[in-house]
Amino acid sequence: METIEIHERIPVKGSYDVIVAGGGVAGVAAAVSAKRAGKNVLLLEKSISLGGLATLGLINLFVPMCNGRGTQIIKGMAEEFLRLSIKYGYDTIPEEWKNGEPGEGAKTRYVTRFSAPIFALALTELVYEEGIDLLFDTVVSRPVMEGNHCKGLIVENKSGREFYAGKVIIDTTGDADVLYRAGVPTVQGKNYFTYMTMGASIESCKKVVETGDIGKLTSYYSGGRATLYGEYHPENMKLYEGTTVAEVTEFVVKNQLEALNKIKNTDRKSRDILTLPGMPQFRTTRHIDGDYTLTTNDQYKHFEDSIGAICDFDQRDYLYEVPFRTLTRRGFDNLITAGRSASATGYAWDVLRVIPPAIITGQAAGLAASYAIDEQKPIYDIDIKNLQKQLEQANVMIHFDDALIPKEPRKDIPAFEMDHI
Repeated sequence: METIEIHERIPVKGSYDVIVAGGGVAGVAAAVSAKRAGKNVLLLEKSISLGGLATLGLINLFVPMCNGRGTQIIKGMAEEFLRLSIKYGYDTIPEEWKNGEPGEGAKTRYVTRFSAPIFALALTELVYEEGIDLLFDTVVSRPVMEGNHCKGLIVENKSGREFYAGKVIIDTTGDADVLYRAGVPTVQGKNYFTYMTMGASIESCKKVVETGDIGKLTSYYSGGRATLYGEYHPENMKLYEGTTVAEVTEFVVKNQLEALNKIKNTDRKSRDILTLPGMPQFRTTRHIDGDYTLTTNDQYKHFEDSIGAICDFDQRDYLYEVPFRTLTRRGFDNLITAGRSASATGYAWDVLRVIPPAIITGQAAGLAASYAIDEQKPIYDIDIKNLQKQLEQANVMIHFDDALIPKEPRKDIPAFEMDHI
């Protein structure tokens, strides 16, 4: 490949304790967690909305945060963000969960849809009120490395090319972009052909009038409609990696054209597409090759370095603990990740990447960054007991109770009904 060599002076615009690259739910959780621990924090976001796939990506669903038996598993900042997502907009929390855990015999799971745009605004309000420095419309160009230590990040925005120094860098880009460019070993994923837009129809408007519930307004119009498990992925179509501009463009163009073709022959006065996703709806692009990789064999396993218990959003009963080591790579002393770029493989990656676990890992990463600074240790060598203690005080379930492990799989309760996760 032909290259050119450029020498330039880049202005140093600021220095921070913690820099968070990526303003999805994991990134916001990491930034808030570090700020509440007393650190000065910079949050970088390439778009002009916070929330990532949950908002820009139109995946407006807090998937189940319970075990399917009426017991809430995922708490902490995930619960705080769930409440924030519906604070100013509609919700679809089942009635039996309105007043807390329903307990054994529950017929539903703890889940809700929310208004994606309103949640994005609420996240901006949260970041502003917490006193976190935020830069919108800012793309991380590359990390500046000194050996395996990251001195800070070069960014591109309307002001030009700038450098921000940081003591700890948290990669919540969703694609492990910072880690990859820093030389941290990563694993490339694959993605099915899927694309979902939000719209409204005459029928959905009628439901709003009939029920008085604006949450009934949304109709979903798809391009590709491949499921989580690859059903309906077009025959002979490749799987998309989603980490090059060519693949992102091809994926989006093909999906947009398919979405348009699907509505061309419908009554143009009977429906409208109100918004398109502001980012490609990839599920699994690239993640850190961490100090531990979570697998489905880790169901019901306890870890000494757990940073939170999580549940399987699709299958009831199955529980996991997330090792802190899924966020780090030894040798890289001030780099950590969270969200969908945590280290997991196969279906365990799907379990770990969705909204509630992403928030929990973000919360842990932000607090861990604070400890690494205070203890003057590599982030992978911080006192895990102190981290767990602080997370527990923030209402995170670190270890699940073995009494929640079923003696045999439940056959009387079906899996959660998904449409686009």
